[in-house]
Amino acid sequence: MAEVVETGVPGDVGRHPRTPAVDPPVLVVDDLVVEHRNDRTGEVFRAVDRVSLRIGAGESVAVVGESGSGKTTLAMAATGLGPRGGGDIRLLGHPLHATSRSQLRRLRPDVQVVFQDPHGSLDPRQSVRSGLRELRSLQPERTSWIGDADLLGRVRLAPDLLDRYPHQLSGGQAQRVCIARALLMRPRLIVADEPTSGLDVSVQADVLALLRQIRATTGAALLMISHDLAVVRSVCDSVHVMYRGRVVEAGPCETVFGTPEHDYTRELLAAMPGARWRSRR
Repeated sequence: MAEVVETGVPGDVGRHPRTPAVDPPVLVVDDLVVEHRNDRTGEVFRAVDRVSLRIGAGESVAVVGESGSGKTTLAMAATGLGPRGGGDIRLLGHPLHATSRSQLRRLRPDVQVVFQDPHGSLDPRQSVRSGLRELRSLQPERTSWIGDADLLGRVRLAPDLLDRYPHQLSGGQAQRVCIARALLMRPRLIVADEPTSGLDVSVQADVLALLRQIRATTGAALLMISHDLAVVRSVCDSVHVMYRGRVVEAGPCETVFGTPEHDYTRELLAAMPGARWRSRR
């Protein structure tokens, strides 16, 4: 097992009634292992290798690494959306290995995922309004706290977008709609899987500012999956760096990015566009 290098807001009507001061961690992962088997050759590939992380209520934690590092596999397994093997996962205080499918369905509204491809996340046959109406019909008590127009206002979209279909939305608008749908459920944990990938730089900045605002005003915890260290540094408190399925360095963002200890972390930082980082060794 690779050695892990350890380096050392106001509310509103949308805020979840639970608060970081009294809540247990929203997610605890201990020694998680996820393996995939090649059906043709029978070969087993370990995508996640004994990874541990903890996200407290209201915290913002990033998992970074290049494509194929295992970061998305980790996030999907940790939230009950993907396969898991060995290790222990506690989601909102519930051990996933002992949680039934019906119990997991009841937990779903508290865990919302914003995926990389916003247009692929939206039903092309539904307008924004009809999509929200469907969510409200599934969770009427949970979603009655805000109207559609005010909800779009929270994600900086005009009310006239309610009657548009996904193909009529830009990438940035579609991603904001996805964030609005997540926000409607008043989740305790938001998982953002490469939420700015493929967006223009100016749109990326707007989406990141929106995520920071939502975190500050709702108290929801955030798990950010990204290959972009600049994105992570602007949003998250702490970071786990993954390489070939393992966490090789973890700690507060400013510490890890300011004085990285692992060679792979230094390589990622050196590859950042316009990076001024230089090794201090």
